Amino acid sequence: MKVLKLSGQGLPQSWISLEQAVTHYAAGEVRWEIGAQVALFRGGHNAVTGEQSQIAVSSIIGTRGVPHINPFDLRPSLTNAKLFTRDRNICAYCGGRFHEEDLTREHIVPFASRGLNHWMNVVTACRACNHRKGPRTPEQAHMPLLYTPYVPSLWEDFILRNRRILADQMEFLMAHVPKSSRLLS
Repeated sequence: MKVLKLSGQGLPQSWISLEQAVTHYAAGEVRWEIGAQVALFRGGHNAVTGEQSQIAVSSIIGTRGVPHINPFDLRPSLTNAKLFTRDRNICAYCGGRFHEEDLTREHIVPFASRGLNHWMNVVTACRACNHRKGPRTPEQAHMPLLYTPYVPSLWEDFILRNRRILADQMEFLMAHVPKSSRLLS
C-alpha cells in the first residue's frame, strides 16, 4: 500500500511507503491530510503518563515546504506498463483489447526512419499488428491509427504509476485529470 504525498500546495510529489509517511508525521512535516486512515503505528510508552504513542497515517498527505522543481515541467517517464494503461490495453490498429503480455510498444515513425522513443511517437499494438506494420509508417503500411498518442498530465502520470490506488486517492487524482483524458472513458 502506498500513500500519496502532495506538496503543501496540493501537487502530487510521489507515492511513498507507510514507513516513509510515518517519518514525515514524526518529523512534523505533515501540513494536512485527507482521505481514509490506512494504518496506525504504535510506539513506546510515556514514562510520566504511561500513554502509548500512536501515529495514524492517512492515504493522502500534504507536506511542508515547496518543491525545488515545477512538477508541470516534468515529462512522465515512458514505460510499457504506463503506455498500455494510457491506451487501455487497446491496439491502435485493430482496436482489440489484449492482456499486457500480448501487447507491444509500437513506434509510429519507426527507429529505421529516425523515429524517437517518446510519448507522442508510441502507441499500444498487439503483436500481430506490430509485426504486420513492420518498419513502416502507418500510412505506408495502410494501417491508420484508431487513436492519437498524447503525453499524460502530471495527474494522469500518478495514476499510471501505481497499480493499487485506493478509492479516495483515485477520486482525488481523477478530479484533476484533463477532461480530454482517455482515463475518464
